[in-house]
Amino acid sequence: MKWEENVRRVVPYIPGEQPEDQNVIKLNTNENPYPPAPGVAARLASLTPERMRLYPAFPEQTQLAEVLARKYQIGKEQLFIGVGSDDVLSLAFMTFFQSGRPVFFPDITYSFYDVWADLYRVPYETKALDEEFCIRPEDYRQPNGGVIFPNPNAPTGVLMDLSGVEEIVEANRDVVVIVDEAYIDFGGTSCLPLIGKYDNLLVVQTFSKSRSMAGMRIGYAMGDPKLIRYLNDVKYSVNSYTMNYAALQLGVEAVEDEAYFEECCARIVKTREHAESRLRQLGFTFPKSYGNFIFASHKRIPAKEIFEKLKADGIYVRYWDKDRIRNHLRITVGTDEQMEALYRALETLLE
Repeated sequence: MKWEENVRRVVPYIPGEQPEDQNVIKLNTNENPYPPAPGVAARLASLTPERMRLYPAFPEQTQLAEVLARKYQIGKEQLFIGVGSDDVLSLAFMTFFQSGRPVFFPDITYSFYDVWADLYRVPYETKALDEEFCIRPEDYRQPNGGVIFPNPNAPTGVLMDLSGVEEIVEANRDVVVIVDEAYIDFGGTSCLPLIGKYDNLLVVQTFSKSRSMAGMRIGYAMGDPKLIRYLNDVKYSVNSYTMNYAALQLGVEAVEDEAYFEECCARIVKTREHAESRLRQLGFTFPKSYGNFIFASHKRIPAKEIFEKLKADGIYVRYWDKDRIRNHLRITVGTDEQMEALYRALETLLE
């Protein structure tokens, strides 16, 4: 049909499966296995239907902005809040990567980056991780139109130390460098202190992983006030009311209960470390993970075969049929009970 000639065609991002059966063990989308902070439920019960008929306040004017700014010891003018980190990153692609020069990101990385680049007609080049799945900062010293990378990396879980992050930012002062820290709370050290030194650095985090609120869709970016103003200009040109009222209210409780947050992260780290030991005993190899997942490969049985057999047993993990990683599975760290079920299924499968 003639009108199809004018349609923008893109290959969309494909998320992990969301099975309708609630009885499966879901270890494929890096959701937190524990509920949000107790105050979230209490605040939810206090929300009134009357308030729902009104537009929400702009995020930067809300209590959520205040508690985030206080937690990270930054000004509200250094903070941007969006509908999950995906929304924040999408707007950042639209805002900062407009030079016409290629944007750089790793070849093994969050698989939404190339989707946004194609959607917004941003040229890009991928830089190969080394054999240990580590970023090579020297690869990012060439002329480019911007840099983005996750730290810890997804899906590998590998963490680059702060000196490596700063090396990349320092080498790219003429473009915006975005560090996607979706998993930083599971053992890494944030590069946030560097935003006071580098006005071209944008640090992005999320409530979806460590704060157990993937369903609320809250993400945020921190950086120089000028970066935040440019982001807001683009956001308000698309949709002024991006955050819903309930998310803005419930997010406050998730931030303010620091003790619960730390306890929850510690539980996941402890389970992850135990899982690493158990998976090694079963013949898996993997890089040290600093996320809430393990990126594992078995020495004898192909990853796709393990993925399919686990799924048949009602255990979902993540598999990509892509170069360099098609023999790896990304296994989300679940509860201890869920992980024990995984080990039993693997033991039977590997016999």
